[in-house]
Amino acid sequence: MTNDEKTIVYVALGSNLGDRGGYINKALAYIEAANGIEMAKLSSIVETEPLGGPEQGAYYNAITELRCELTPWELLDFLLETESRLNRIREKTNGPRTIDLDILLFGDEIIDQGEEQLVVPHPRMCERKFILELMAEIAPDAVHPVSKLSMIELLDKLNDGD
Repeated sequence: MTNDEKTIVYVALGSNLGDRGGYINKALAYIEAANGIEMAKLSSIVETEPLGGPEQGAYYNAITELRCELTPWELLDFLLETESRLNRIREKTNGPRTIDLDILLFGDEIIDQGEEQLVVPHPRMCERKFILELMAEIAPDAVHPVSKLSMIELLDKLNDGD
């Protein structure tokens, strides 16, 4: 795959246990060291309150833009392996975690074939203001492949609904 054939991918990072910033930084280091993945941009790191799930502490969140030679499933496997390396334990749905790595967009692909772990675009990204704010920061013109709206347009639409 040539440089022009790399897929632009957006991955969300979140942490609300232990050294939240340290876990984000370690995950980014694993991403930067991975074969077939090049980190192009990184958003600000913001603190957000948890959405849903059991009572838990605030999150640090960020988004990274990648140039990726992997398939969506290979990237998912890598991200799950990275979560495991950083002591992610899946006890409760939407429970606290050392690190959470989610594929938000994988090029213009739409993947929802009944697979529990891989749905792209991320099914709740358009409902989460902090995600759209961070996406608008690093990729304002990126287009959501289902809605066909840019990140700025999605953020404006969500803000109009407040």
